[in-house]
Amino acid sequence: MEKDLSHYRKAYTKGNLSKKSVPDNPIQLFQEWFYQVDELFPEDEANAFTISTIGLDGFPKSRVVLLKKYNEEGFVFYTNYNSEKGRALEANPHVCMSFFWPKMERQVIVKGLAEKTSELDSDNYFDSRPIGSRIGAIVSPQSEVIDSREVIENEKQRLESLDASELKRPKHWGGYLIRPQSIEFWQGRDNRLHDRIRYNLEADYNWKIERLAP
Repeated sequence: MEKDLSHYRKAYTKGNLSKKSVPDNPIQLFQEWFYQVDELFPEDEANAFTISTIGLDGFPKSRVVLLKKYNEEGFVFYTNYNSEKGRALEANPHVCMSFFWPKMERQVIVKGLAEKTSELDSDNYFDSRPIGSRIGAIVSPQSEVIDSREVIENEKQRLESLDASELKRPKHWGGYLIRPQSIEFWQGRDNRLHDRIRYNLEADYNWKIERLAP
């Protein structure tokens, strides 16, 4: 089976990115871009990003997760620590995050180091989730082989009979903070001559700003 995609073409004309106009701090630029996407396209999940890890088998693996918080320290998401990605992060905390906002013709690519957030942070976030999401986190042995869907559906039904106060965060579920070492902003331009501005964290914790060739 073969399909020729060489005729697929799209002109990128929605913006530009100048090294002279970007702020000194990449988190400020990320916030500006995030707010623009979120305001203009609220139907999309602006906080969805692809995270790539190096698995225990030596292969990279990428999957989409949801950003739940960001600040000057970095970017936070939550997951099962026993999952494939959790085990990968335990062995190798080097990760790559990629946000793709096609309606704005933009990407943000982050290289960084992942570390677990505090138990208090994980507890507070878990308790803020809807009941169904809490139950889902409890019943799913994420990434493990199961005999059938009924395995988790039956446990889900059992937990639905409990009071919300009984649905406590499992110790193997919680947050990760990704501390960025490099953040690249990509703005699509016509003729594939895209704008790429990269921030690299220096030893003195200042950010070095560079323009990359498209």
